[in-house]
Amino acid sequence: MSSSVKDMLAAANNSVPAISPQDAKVLIESGKALVVDVRDGLELQASGKVQGAKHVARGMIEFKADPASPYYDNAFDREKTVIVYCASGGRSALAGKTLQDMGYKDVRNLGGFKGWVDSGGAVDKA
Repeated sequence: MSSSVKDMLAAANNSVPAISPQDAKVLIESGKALVVDVRDGLELQASGKVQGAKHVARGMIEFKADPASPYYDNAFDREKTVIVYCASGGRSALAGKTLQDMGYKDVRNLGGFKGWVDSGGAVDKA
């Protein structure tokens, strides 16, 4: 059965729980979370990123998160909560679902970067 992007987003949003900026701040401060920005490089340069976030473009998430990949980034740890975000929440939902499918147990979707900024979240400028 074929699937549309709308179907894929609905499935991802049903699977990956949302997290508020306030709850994300608590998890980040505990040191038990990896924050992943899945936007493209130009978006990151234009607006910065969540302070301390790891930038992994959406198209590279599988490669960076798989220990068997030559591109693996050891910041990815299945024991940590992974908080993903993008510009509006769609790409981060899809990335979060991918991480779940790869065995990451606690993945949360912060949604859009603007929500983080509007909540007073700390930002690293590019």
